[in-house]
Amino acid sequence: MSHEHVSNSKRIWFVFALLSVVTTVEVFLGIYKPAIFHMNHFLGMNLLNWIFYILTVYKAYYIVWSFMHLEGEKSSLRWSIVLPVVFLILYILFILLTEGDYIFEVFRDSTIKWNF
Repeated sequence: MSHEHVSNSKRIWFVFALLSVVTTVEVFLGIYKPAIFHMNHFLGMNLLNWIFYILTVYKAYYIVWSFMHLEGEKSSLRWSIVLPVVFLILYILFILLTEGDYIFEVFRDSTIKWNF
């Protein structure tokens, strides 16, 4: 019995195109910084930064999904990989936002100069 080799070039090109489009959107938003996203704040950060975080997490998830072949695994294995990563990302984001806001408030309201 011989197994036939199946070409995945169409899938590879689709993944490449999707990730390229998402990256292009990120670069476009980073260069032009639309005022509707840049000047509006949500949970202590402007909407543009939230969009960057969401698109970056989406790209990371899709890379793991396609190149680590998670789409063919059982649902329980997928969730056991994805759920801890989601909680870790949310935890790190919470810590960064909380500590960054604290440092900003200390430097803004005190006599300590910005030396960085």
